[in-house]
Amino acid sequence: MSVDSPEELEGLRRAGALAARVLAAVREAVAPGVSTGELDALAAEVIRAAGGRSAPIITYDFPGAICISVGDEVVHGIPGSRRLRAGDLVKLDVAVELGGYFGDTASTVAVPPVRSADERLCAAARAALARGMRAAVAGATVSDIGATVERITEARGFFVLRALTGHGIGRGLHEPPTVPNFDDPDLRARLHEGLVLTVEPMIAGGTREVHGTGDGWTMVTANGAPAAHEEHTIVVTAEEPIVLTAGA
Repeated sequence: MSVDSPEELEGLRRAGALAARVLAAVREAVAPGVSTGELDALAAEVIRAAGGRSAPIITYDFPGAICISVGDEVVHGIPGSRRLRAGDLVKLDVAVELGGYFGDTASTVAVPPVRSADERLCAAARAALARGMRAAVAGATVSDIGATVERITEARGFFVLRALTGHGIGRGLHEPPTVPNFDDPDLRARLHEGLVLTVEPMIAGGTREVHGTGDGWTMVTANGAPAAHEEHTIVVTAEEPIVLTAGA
């Protein structure tokens, strides 16, 4: 989507703010012994109370209000009876629809106590997101974002999971363009002011590969290493992007 009016930008801001609010509520509830299903129920209630809808449900009939992935699960983990344990890395991926607009955000929450290697992994994902968003300026290409994400990730000793990407967003959950997390020569779409997209590093140690688990949704690292995922929805400008899912 490309933002063409103040009304569209305001609609996107509201959707992004709701996604951020849901993520904050669920992050706060992450603790040893809590089930991923209980976290999902909390997310569903916050979305419903705001008059929004779960984007994965209405778009793909996903079996949960949000995606919750643990350990070597990278994305699209199905909430259920699994209970969190000390040391788990929990990926919370929240996408909502509100008033016809979509917002999408994700973060990795570490359940204490956390191994130092996992702390470094999470810090690398956050740094890659921050630098990747700064690279998303009008006139650059989507691969410029990816090149930046991969450079920051590998400088810290980790790898991007290359099959998984960011995307355009706005009136739908997934719109063009594809936003890679590496310099993909086949993806050279040029960014313009007003373009709405997600930047979302998905990284791990020791591998660039993922595979499915057989449930039709969950993606895991090929080597069983823990993964981290960070994401914001942004609007491209000539300078710093507008981060729609930054929250308060």
